Amino acid sequence: MMVTLRPDTQFAGNVCSACLNYERRKEINWADRKESLLRILESAPKNDSGFDVIVPSSGQKDSVSQALRVIELGARPLVVTATTCMLTPIGRANIDNLSRYASTVEITPDRTVRAKLNRIGLELVGDLSVAEHWLIHALPWRAARDFGIPTLVYGEVGPVEYGGPLDMADTQRMTRRFVAEFGGNLGLRPADVVGQYGIRREDVALYQMPPQEDTDKVNAIFLGSFYPWNSHKNAQVACKAGMQVPPEPPSAANWWTAENIDNFQTGLHDYFGALKYSYGRLCAQISIDIRYGLISREEAAIIVRDRDCVFAEYYMGMHYTEILEHIELPEPRFWELARQYANKDIFDVSGERPRMKPEIWEASFC
Repeated sequence: MMVTLRPDTQFAGNVCSACLNYERRKEINWADRKESLLRILESAPKNDSGFDVIVPSSGQKDSVSQALRVIELGARPLVVTATTCMLTPIGRANIDNLSRYASTVEITPDRTVRAKLNRIGLELVGDLSVAEHWLIHALPWRAARDFGIPTLVYGEVGPVEYGGPLDMADTQRMTRRFVAEFGGNLGLRPADVVGQYGIRREDVALYQMPPQEDTDKVNAIFLGSFYPWNSHKNAQVACKAGMQVPPEPPSAANWWTAENIDNFQTGLHDYFGALKYSYGRLCAQISIDIRYGLISREEAAIIVRDRDCVFAEYYMGMHYTEILEHIELPEPRFWELARQYANKDIFDVSGERPRMKPEIWEASFC
C-alpha cells in the first residue's frame, strides 16, 4: 500500500514496482544465483590482508545477516562500520556483538563537525541524515581502496525491494551512479557545504567517494540479488547471533522493533520524509509485511491511518529537543523548516506544526 508520491517508484496499473518485483521472485532460479555469488567470492582478488571481501555494516539486523552469510559461504569478511550520528546504547552493543564473528573497522567522524552537517542537511534539503548517507557509502569504498580489498558485499537493492524504476529489477552491482541517484544524497554533495557554519574542505573529505579511477577497480555487489531478501528472517538470524532488539518499536510512527534502532536522530529524518511524500516509516514497513503475507491490506490500512506520519516526540527514548540541542538548532527554527518542507498539497501548515489534510489519505495510496 505504498503511496503514489514515493520518489522514483513506478507503477503498472495500480501495482507498485516493489510488489511486482516481489512476485517476480517466483520466476528466479535462486540456486543459479547462489552459484554465481560463489564464483564471485572465489574469484575475488586476494592480498596479504587476510580478508576476501568488505561488508559495510551498521551492526544491525541486515548487515549482521550479510556478514554471517558471507562467512557461511566460506569467505572472510572485513566489516566496515561508519558510526551513526547519535548512536544509541543498543546500537553500540550490536556493533560490538558483530565483532564476535568478524574483524571490524569502525570510523567515528568528528562529532562537532557531524552535528553541523546534520543541521546543514536539515536546512538545505530537509534531511538531517544526509551526512550519514554520504558516509555509509563513501567509507566502504575508501576502505576497499586503502586495504586493497576490491570486493564489497552490500545488502538489498533498495529500489527493487521498496520501489523504484521498473528496469532495475535485475540490478546486481552498486556503482557510483547508483550511489548518486539512490544513495539518499538529495542532490547535495559534501563539497556543497564547505563554508557553512565554518565547515572546511578537509572536514568533509571523509564523506566523499574516492576518485573514479579508484572506484572503477571495486566490484560492489548486492547480496539481495543472489538470495531472496527478507527483513524478518535477517532479524531472526541476527538475534540468534546475539543482536539486541528493544521490546517496542522505536516510536509510535514505526511498525517493526528490529529496524533503525541505532540512531536517535532517525525519527526526525523519517518525519521530514513523511512531510515531503505523505508516508512514513510505519507505512514502508507494514507494506513489506503485506507482501510477506503477515497482515492484510485492510488491517494495515487502519494502522497506517492512526499512526503513520505522526510526529514522534520520543525516538528510542530520547526527546526530540535533545537532538535539536545537539545540532544547535532552536526549536522555533525546527518547526519553521517543517512547515517549509511540508508538501502544501498534503499538509495544512497554518499552525505551528504541519497537519495532514483529512481528505488526502485515501487518494494517496495504491
